[in-house]
Amino acid sequence: MTALHGLVSPDVRVSVRHQCELLELCRSSYYYEPCPETEENLALMRRLDELHLEHPVEGSRKLTVLLRQGGLEINRKRVVRLLRVMGIEAIYAKPKLSAPQPGPQIFPYLLAGLAVTGPDQVWCADITYVPMARGFMYLVAVMDWWSRFVLAWRLSNTMESSFCVDAWEAALRVGRKAPLISNPDQGSQFTSPMFVDAVQSAGVEVRMDGRGRWMDNRFLERLWHSAKYEDIYLQDYGGGLDAGRGLGRWFDRYNQERPHQALGYATPAEVYFAPDSYGAKPATWEAMQPSDPTAAR
Repeated sequence: MTALHGLVSPDVRVSVRHQCELLELCRSSYYYEPCPETEENLALMRRLDELHLEHPVEGSRKLTVLLRQGGLEINRKRVVRLLRVMGIEAIYAKPKLSAPQPGPQIFPYLLAGLAVTGPDQVWCADITYVPMARGFMYLVAVMDWWSRFVLAWRLSNTMESSFCVDAWEAALRVGRKAPLISNPDQGSQFTSPMFVDAVQSAGVEVRMDGRGRWMDNRFLERLWHSAKYEDIYLQDYGGGLDAGRGLGRWFDRYNQERPHQALGYATPAEVYFAPDSYGAKPATWEAMQPSDPTAAR
């Protein structure tokens, strides 16, 4: 079910059929009840998530081999489908990346060699898959690039753009000020007009990771590794409410209590809210002017 499906009501005088026509929805999708994944598939998806963190450059072929080496009888088609459901793909450079494709607007990655010397110069955002004892969800986070401070995060049971926009707007409320640059990945949630409009309406320049370039957003990749091995895999949350409460506690500890070696063993909150004490400097570069949106790496 999408947000549009929630607008359809059988209790009004307009027929369900006409409501679906007005919303440009397939009427059968209104009555469709999605089938949950089986316990076996959920266990496979959790194992695939673990393998992806350990071997992020491996695609469906090698992941299938690794599962078989672990004693699981599984074919590649099933692995491909489950990876697609999880929103996971191998992070090696794909062919024909220089050829522009029709579709959402893609902004180039221009942070290579750029000196980020203080908070609120660059914020990054990304989504990850969250396995649970009964089902799965998706987690998005918005992080300050310089201090590693997680400004906001949200859980969702769908991959729609709305929960990413909600996280961005929450980050604007928590942050000291709007950043100069927003740098998410090229997922459809971040290239959607809804998210791009939310960023640009705050006066923020949009930049994006190169396709398949996990190093362009390496701080959030490290965050996902920490969150999963320190909390999600250990807790094995039973549902969305438990996951929300548990992750809330973990993110509080991450921001307020967990010392970071890269920050001189200070916490992200200390560095973000007292930047002058940690050597912050104004940006020596100005916010970059809009470039050709098809010039992504």
